[in-house]
Amino acid sequence: MSSPAASAPASRIRWRRGKVTAVGRAWRDALELTVEVPDDGEVQALAYPSLVGVPEVGDDVLLNTTALAQNLGTGGYALVVAVPDRLPPDPETPGHLVKARYTPLQVTVQGVDEQDTEHHAAIADADDLAGMPVVVADLHSALPAVLIGMLATDPDLKVAYVMTDGGALPAAFSRTVGALKNSLAGVVTVGQAYGGDLEAVTLHTGLLAAKHVLGADLAIVTQGPGNLGTGTPWGFSGVAAGEACNAVSVLGGLPIGALRISDADPRPRHRGVSHHSLTAFGRVALGGVTLIAPRGLSSELGGQVDEDLASQPERNVVVWVDTDGLDLALGLSPVPLRTMGRGLDEERAYFLAAAAAGRYAALQVPVEAEAEAATDTGSAEPVDTAD
Repeated sequence: MSSPAASAPASRIRWRRGKVTAVGRAWRDALELTVEVPDDGEVQALAYPSLVGVPEVGDDVLLNTTALAQNLGTGGYALVVAVPDRLPPDPETPGHLVKARYTPLQVTVQGVDEQDTEHHAAIADADDLAGMPVVVADLHSALPAVLIGMLATDPDLKVAYVMTDGGALPAAFSRTVGALKNSLAGVVTVGQAYGGDLEAVTLHTGLLAAKHVLGADLAIVTQGPGNLGTGTPWGFSGVAAGEACNAVSVLGGLPIGALRISDADPRPRHRGVSHHSLTAFGRVALGGVTLIAPRGLSSELGGQVDEDLASQPERNVVVWVDTDGLDLALGLSPVPLRTMGRGLDEERAYFLAAAAAGRYAALQVPVEAEAEAATDTGSAEPVDTAD
């Protein structure tokens, strides 16, 4: 008979202990650290204070260094699992939604849709987005560009970000979200993702919360940072963008697809319109989605985009959107614009496509929403929706 140790499965985590030598930047619920690790030297680490407390210089910390050691794009940090000699106090916050369920770092949060919250009745009664435009993108890096396109078109619009769980689960991992806080009506984390201004069990209730709790005119749906891809047609986390479009359609919203377009990516499957966009929107979004192509591309890239989109099903309408002024707006972005390690100058087409989707969405905001906004401000004048 074999012993339990002999039959234990192989380890999936590269564990290390280290000592904090410096404290770096902090944003939202995240704290950068420098940690001295025996045999590994100094490593950059990230702690989530709401999970592990606030590490200080001199503290011993337990680290997960698995992704860091493999040089994965999503693993730029060692992650602090615990400060074993100085554990944080027990939580006192309400809520019984468990996220990152049955992992060693599962967290309990209060969901906007659970019974004991002030918003439960509103979410229980809500069943419709009333035509609210929702821009769906498969990469987190599209978020600021979509928002820029929306607010450059109408700075008075209220925009909510609904973060799905295809990438990072903690919203705090995103420095972009932290920097955009004052430009957003709020962040809703759905599924296993957590750390937003509102928590929801599903994308559906997250979208309803954006509309009926945050009062958003528009929403943006993307996964958190850290897209997972395998180079196969279906093995990428962004395929969920198609499912997100289905949720928007079911709830009576207007799904709008932000296309992933590039002439800089060295991988042929991502040049022109990425196969990720073609698969997610063309084969998964069964309720249909309006696909936005940006004017102002080079003639070669524009022709490639036109050709790539020619095979889209009839349910998907392709709209070419004017981009006058969007290059300037993108250049003034309050956060760095980067995707796959490349910036705005290299990936102009990608960010321009995202901003164009935001512009189109802003122009589709139902007149009723604008009329309600005018009523809220006490204006007796009709709202002028002319561009």
